[in-house]
Amino acid sequence: MHPRMSIAANCFPRASWADLAAAWAALKAERVGFLDMQIAADPKAAAAVLRDGGYALETVIYDFMLGHQLDCDPAVIEVEQARLCTAIDRAAALGARSIFMATGGRGALSWEQAAEKFAAAIAPCQAHAERAGIALLIEGTPTLYADLSIALSLRDTVAVAELADVGICLDVFSCWTEGGLRETIQRAVPRCKLIQIADFVPGDRALPARAVPGDGAIPIRRIIEWALEAGYEGVFDLELIGPRIDAEGHVVAARRSAEVLDGILRELGA
Repeated sequence: MHPRMSIAANCFPRASWADLAAAWAALKAERVGFLDMQIAADPKAAAAVLRDGGYALETVIYDFMLGHQLDCDPAVIEVEQARLCTAIDRAAALGARSIFMATGGRGALSWEQAAEKFAAAIAPCQAHAERAGIALLIEGTPTLYADLSIALSLRDTVAVAELADVGICLDVFSCWTEGGLRETIQRAVPRCKLIQIADFVPGDRALPARAVPGDGAIPIRRIIEWALEAGYEGVFDLELIGPRIDAEGHVVAARRSAEVLDGILRELGA
């Protein structure tokens, strides 16, 4: 795999530690990602997989505010802050470069009120992450995840990140249809530490409905080129989930995706 490519554990749903290690070995991965729940369940096993495979832990996926809205009781926010700081410590212990998450839904708040609430809630966690040497990122999500996030476009993701002074995980699948995307990518890149890659086949209605890069309509090469031209120096993370990936087979789909992405990155001189 290209050295600027990573593949996360959520590409292999329900995989055991042994299956996960075998999948990454078959793909000759160099950079990988965990879900925080995996690390929390067995931190020694997570460390062993990284050590035995010689993998760099690029990122950790975290479920901030899962099941809660940003207009919740302040006591809930305090619990969520403590949980996130503990997750940051787990990620740092394994040498992770970043941890990314959604923001939590807005509840009955206006978007602006929710953004302010998130910025205040995340401030102590951001300080903790800086001390731990971890980049704390928020990712944009499709609008059907409005109960989990207020960052429902790349423009809104950048606005929240700037307000909260956190980094960005740019999910191509969630933002490729936006107008003015090139300009928004240019604005995002200074805070962007991870770009997630997958494709979309028109007509798919499942959620998630991700496809192997090159199988669908997303102009992936063009978007990557824009990011590189804007100065992006980070990693491109394959996020492959959904019925098409399940039907093809997770390792097979990951291998095809890695080959396509490798070709694009080398062609563009990444």
